[in-house]
Amino acid sequence: MYINLEASANQFVLENNYLGHLSYIYQDKPFVVPITYFYNQKKNVIICYSGEGHKMNAMRLNNNVAMNVIDVDSLTKWRSVTIHGTFEQLFASEAKSYLHEFSLGIKALIVEKEQKELSFISEFSSKMVNDNLPMIFIIKIEEITGKMRKD
Repeated sequence: MYINLEASANQFVLENNYLGHLSYIYQDKPFVVPITYFYNQKKNVIICYSGEGHKMNAMRLNNNVAMNVIDVDSLTKWRSVTIHGTFEQLFASEAKSYLHEFSLGIKALIVEKEQKELSFISEFSSKMVNDNLPMIFIIKIEEITGKMRKD
């Protein structure tokens, strides 16, 4: 049985996961790529980072994007949340601030979900100190929908 998720359940899925699939359009073709993200509920944004390339160029040209997150317990018990929003690249101190929030949020989620300490968080810290930042962007959420299956 498929059921639409309530707003609080949608937020729960976004807050308690960090891997999703980002969708964007380039030259009239849809693309979907896996992405690591952090959801900031207060600001109603998804925080992400990327290197320069196809995805960033495409989103600069058409800032309408979607992202899907699936929380799977089993074949017949899962929740899926889709967001629609707009891409915005961040720069300078604002990018550093969001990158810091991203790294702390991801670390907390992984420690909680997987009981692992992360060594790559120090890489983010060194990038913030050396001004050698990856490109930071947010997705300003315009709509969140979700479904679940449970039998």
